[in-house]
Amino acid sequence: MKKYNVAVVGATGMVGRTFLKVLEEKNLPVENYYLFSSARSAGSKIKFMNKEYIVEELTENSFDRGIDIALFSAGGSTSEKFAPIAASKGCIVIDNSSAWRMDPKVPLVVPEVNPEDIEWSNGIIANPNCSTIQAMVALAPLHRKYGIKRIIYSTYQAVSGAGLAGYQDLENGIKGEAPKKFPYPIAGNCIPHIDVFCDNGYTKEEMKMVNETRKILGDDEIKITATTVRVPVFNGHSESINVELKKPFDLEEVFELFRNSEGIVVQDDVKNNIYPMAITAAGTDDTYVGRIRRDESVDNGLNLWVVADNIRKGAASNAVQIAEKIMNKN
Repeated sequence: MKKYNVAVVGATGMVGRTFLKVLEEKNLPVENYYLFSSARSAGSKIKFMNKEYIVEELTENSFDRGIDIALFSAGGSTSEKFAPIAASKGCIVIDNSSAWRMDPKVPLVVPEVNPEDIEWSNGIIANPNCSTIQAMVALAPLHRKYGIKRIIYSTYQAVSGAGLAGYQDLENGIKGEAPKKFPYPIAGNCIPHIDVFCDNGYTKEEMKMVNETRKILGDDEIKITATTVRVPVFNGHSESINVELKKPFDLEEVFELFRNSEGIVVQDDVKNNIYPMAITAAGTDDTYVGRIRRDESVDNGLNLWVVADNIRKGAASNAVQIAEKIMNKN
């Protein structure tokens, strides 16, 4: 079996460190790892795979050493500059920023949903937004079987989705300190504002969910609206998803569909207070689906509660799963 050379770009950040954790858990056919960061973090040491790595500064020459796959989580501007350089040298870039997601020449991939799109990449594959990834794992089986007419997203997103600074805002806010990352205190509060506001009154996070859903499912006709909210939870995004399907459905058939779908764990036993929660999803790679019930206000309507670890499945693990698909293909 071929052995791969793998780079992690942004290795010292929250997602970068989770890349390393997930890579340690998997037995991938890797010959060499290379860890890169900005000049500010270069030179720092990271213990990884029972070995001490010195983090290198990312430069235009970093990929002149036969790197096969690079996992990027270093921000959009870094990806815009360095992903094409890496791709030009035969490296496949799996990018966690928003830089390439809506580029029609770049596949946007959730391995359980559209792994076939990996095939047409020109060296760059985009990792979707964290809130979109878990929604797609849950919605793709429904779309394949019944067709989706309309989606209403309401999200309850953890502070870790805003990086280390967001995490610290909640930690410090619990102690009564003023926020530095968010415009208002997040401790004891919900902020209906993730990313910047667009001219239409939606935030970029909300529009990401709308546009990425259509691209991943390959259907521009689906009507979608979203409200995304930051909540005082450290880790794990929760989503209320209201779906209007094109065809009638039997509810037990829907349960069975979810139970048999890759990457989904059904947690729905309301008599015993069993339903998905951020606190139990943390540290795992599955997408948890529960509170599955008809929306009785509309024909063919369905309500779902969908939870996943936003740093793992919503970022690092999804990217590593894409890399794993590429390795298994060869």
